[in-house]
Amino acid sequence: MQMPLELYKASLRGNWDATRLILEQNHELSKARVAPTLNTAVHIAVGTGKAIPYLENLINTISKDALVLKNNHGQTALHVAARIGNLAAARILVHKLPALLHEPDTWGVLPILNAALSAHRPTIDFFITHTRDNLDPNPYDGDTGVLLLNTLINSELFDIALDLIARYPDLARRKHVFGHSALTTISLMHGAFASGARLHHLWERLIYYMPHEAKRIDDQKVKHQQALKLVTCLCNHLECLSQIEASSIYIDAMLKAAELGIPEVIEAIVETFPVAIYSSEAHTKRLFLHMAAENRCEKVFNLIYQMSDHKQQFAAVKDHSGNTLLHLVASLAPPHKLNLVSGAALQMQRELQWLSREVEKYVQPQYDRERPNNDEKTPKMIFTEEHSNLKAEGERWMKDTANSCSIAAALIATVVFAAAITVPGGNAESGYPLFARSSAFIIFAISDALSLFTSSTSLLMFLAILTSRYAEEDFLYALPKRLCVGLFTLFISILSMMAAFSATIYLVFGRKSAWVLVPVAVFACLPVTSFVLLQFPLLVDVISSTYGRGIFGKQSDRPFH
Repeated sequence: MQMPLELYKASLRGNWDATRLILEQNHELSKARVAPTLNTAVHIAVGTGKAIPYLENLINTISKDALVLKNNHGQTALHVAARIGNLAAARILVHKLPALLHEPDTWGVLPILNAALSAHRPTIDFFITHTRDNLDPNPYDGDTGVLLLNTLINSELFDIALDLIARYPDLARRKHVFGHSALTTISLMHGAFASGARLHHLWERLIYYMPHEAKRIDDQKVKHQQALKLVTCLCNHLECLSQIEASSIYIDAMLKAAELGIPEVIEAIVETFPVAIYSSEAHTKRLFLHMAAENRCEKVFNLIYQMSDHKQQFAAVKDHSGNTLLHLVASLAPPHKLNLVSGAALQMQRELQWLSREVEKYVQPQYDRERPNNDEKTPKMIFTEEHSNLKAEGERWMKDTANSCSIAAALIATVVFAAAITVPGGNAESGYPLFARSSAFIIFAISDALSLFTSSTSLLMFLAILTSRYAEEDFLYALPKRLCVGLFTLFISILSMMAAFSATIYLVFGRKSAWVLVPVAVFACLPVTSFVLLQFPLLVDVISSTYGRGIFGKQSDRPFH
């Protein structure tokens, strides 16, 4: 039966008076559908997420037969209430007809799974409390239960997932027939752990590790703790399985965590199953260190600093193509990893740091560093081949930056040199500057000289960049060093030039009109501030990547195998 337009509008707006009049004329319209969704008036009212009094009146008026009607996806109104997190509607529907809790849709999905998809905690608590496990289908058994657990994990409701595992521990030991185990599911959630926390500012990172935190960061920290607790719990539940059964679950999770850069998962798995450190991918035969190196996951690769001498076993291990760690790290990094570094030149530097500073140092002896793979390619050959475009982009970026900055440096050097030989106020007949004894003149002389020297140094550095040979190894240290010096001295020259100009204005006008100093000081700050806002972040990035602590090193004192 097709739903009249008037009933459809009344259900959307929660207009009970209009609905009552329509149903009084034809009560069978309570079972009418709207094309093409086949939703009834109850589906529509629930889907609005409001109009609860309207829904109560409607449900008390219609028969139970109308309440169990399904839409084109086989979903009852309770499925809709669960999916959108309409807790009030769910309470009304369950109170009227509890059997709706165990009514599956076309794909066999119960309302409790829709509630998990909503990630609305009160709604999920309600469905878990009211959905029984002694009826068929049982939502806490088999593939249905694993799917429910995985959905809770994907919704980042780790505490509810822990409670569910405590009630039904078998869910931690199963794989979904068309999906993952719970351990693999949480191993795909990089942002659920502290290693994946997006704390962009220094103050956020400081607050995170303090006893008393801001609420947003505190909530994030609690989520990370719950996620780690869940991983540990899942690993503990696998211990009762045979080695073959357990490894079929933890190997997949271990390699996924290595690929995505989640060291917490790997540490928890290895702590429970020490042999897991030798887990390899079935097709490629790659270990977790291979996955970490190939995907540039430094937090996972840094686990070797927490290992005993067992780590030397992995240095020369090959995959199915004869690639060692060096071969894999010599290939081009994934785009999302490259884009974490600003500028093609600094991206090239980061790639060289992986190859030359880190993995080559780990792989010994020299023979293993130059060993060819099955395609007869050495790591150096692969690096040159796959980084040719990035090298060209880095060269272009460096030259464009040097060209722009050298023009500014040359202009400053010209201006301050001219100012040095035409001092403010002129010279006496003896050639001695008239304002030589003034403190402002001394400031002018020192600032002008400093600006000339630093701008000249900056110009020479940028010229050195322009005339560089641009070999691969130059991107590691030589070119970034020149860029650091060039940008820093350019900043000092701008600052000194403004100081010299301000001193000149004071000498000429300021001694009789002191108010002139205020606008001069304000406007003198504009170029300095502009440089800080526009170029200083680049300078900080270059200094940090070249002289900073770096991304490699021991992250924890916790032993790892």
